Amino acid sequence: MSEAKLSVDPLNIVVCGVGGQGNILVARLTGRSLAKRGYLVTIGETYGASQRGGDVMSHIRLSVRRKYGPLIPPGGAHIVLGLEPLETVRILVDYGNPQVATITNIHPILPVTVGMGVTRYPDYDELRQAIAELSGQVWLLDATEVALGLGSVRLTNLVMLGALIGSSLLPVTEAQVEEEIKERFPGDTLRPVLEAFRKGLSYTRATGCV
Repeated sequence: MSEAKLSVDPLNIVVCGVGGQGNILVARLTGRSLAKRGYLVTIGETYGASQRGGDVMSHIRLSVRRKYGPLIPPGGAHIVLGLEPLETVRILVDYGNPQVATITNIHPILPVTVGMGVTRYPDYDELRQAIAELSGQVWLLDATEVALGLGSVRLTNLVMLGALIGSSLLPVTEAQVEEEIKERFPGDTLRPVLEAFRKGLSYTRATGCV
């Protein structure tokens, strides 16, 4: 068992996005890294209407005392990591509170209904204001743009994982998470994945919350 203490026990983390963004991988890499440090970790996952394009949410519950049930109660998140900004707002409405720390990608993925003219997607200022009002601490970054600069939008989730670890909100180090990444991505796939992770890491370390 890890001797490290948590500021709150259990520590509740929500990772959210839409299908195809890879938020489940982020949750599992995070959970495994923490479990190897001796923490008791429970992960629960929920899916929206479709695997790709529907909302996807992972709950991570971290404790030094016991394993908790996989679902975080309403209003009970301590950290929200969002891969898509509107999904971040939706999660904050249900699971946020005045103390929650939010780290979110600001690059939108427009639902099909927006393209059809059936619904309207909020503009950036509206999303930013909503996220700020529903959070205690906020980090905003365009992880999708960073990933595209590295050659693939599929690296967005690794940029966000790095941002989470760089925020120092979790009791796990960069080296410990990189160890888990190296096990998951062998061979030629490792270099861009580590680069994406380190880009996100440097962002939150350099900027602080807004």
